[in-house]
Amino acid sequence: MLIAVYKTAKKEGMFLYVPKKDDFSAVPEALMSRFGRPQLVMMLPVQKREVLGAVDKQKLIEAMDDPGFYLQMPPKEENWLEVHRAELGLAPISPKS
Repeated sequence: MLIAVYKTAKKEGMFLYVPKKDDFSAVPEALMSRFGRPQLVMMLPVQKREVLGAVDKQKLIEAMDDPGFYLQMPPKEENWLEVHRAELGLAPISPKS
């Protein structure tokens, strides 16, 4: 099974997987408009891979059948200042009102 993997210029680390190259018919229009113009990254031979990085292989395969696509969200960005403050035993900085 080959899966097409696309990235977006709008959000680093966000990828859209679809079962056929350039076929976004299963992807909701609202998602496509937020994703922007898809840029092909690779054709991924899923069956030949044991590990797929941050993606669960079985969930990816199941998603190709229903709903017909898989959206990989970028990892949560860590706030290094808050981590450092916590390590020092300081209270978090409260957001401005």
